[in-house]
Amino acid sequence: MNDAHRKLSGRVVIATHNPGKLREMRELLAPYGIEAVSAGDLGLIEPDETGLTFLANAELKARAAAEVSGLPAFADDSGLCVDALDGDPGIYSARWAKEAGDFTAAMAHVHALMQARGAPTPRAHFVSALAIVWPDGHLEQFEGKVFGDIVWPPRGDKGFGYDPFFQPDGHSRTFGEMSSDEKHGIPADGSQALSHRARAFQDLSKACFE
Repeated sequence: MNDAHRKLSGRVVIATHNPGKLREMRELLAPYGIEAVSAGDLGLIEPDETGLTFLANAELKARAAAEVSGLPAFADDSGLCVDALDGDPGIYSARWAKEAGDFTAAMAHVHALMQARGAPTPRAHFVSALAIVWPDGHLEQFEGKVFGDIVWPPRGDKGFGYDPFFQPDGHSRTFGEMSSDEKHGIPADGSQALSHRARAFQDLSKACFE
């Protein structure tokens, strides 16, 4: 990332075809007057996620969308890292869900693997890496994490992905039981946001909007 942050304004492509992620990213961008169009709206094809880190995959997706659209592109790569599984599914979180059939099946698979290993700890964390790439190649990157415990059975029907499976530290409810405002609202007093995506976005907003 360059030392000098670049301010973002106007129109931006959100480089995702995931409706839940698209909704959250649009909600985070809305207060800043950013006009957000999705990769799906523009008919962009998602590139293969060949990076070995969340940051690398976020950059890969944003760079591909910026090059094709001619607009700044905003991408997220995120996932659930389970301590008992040595950090899996990690960057393969979405792939595990696809291979299992859906996220409900993926949560059951993760839980079964934890049980097979004796589940020495329910500890886990979510990671969100955000990347903005401009058509001239300028890159801004930010990463947020939130720590907590895996819960079984999953609870709640809000959010998406592994949200019902994860209870953040200091809370008695899972992400799947929280509203969007609770999960990723940016506190007006400047205190730390709750979700991994909101924490990464909080750093991004300070660098690229303020």
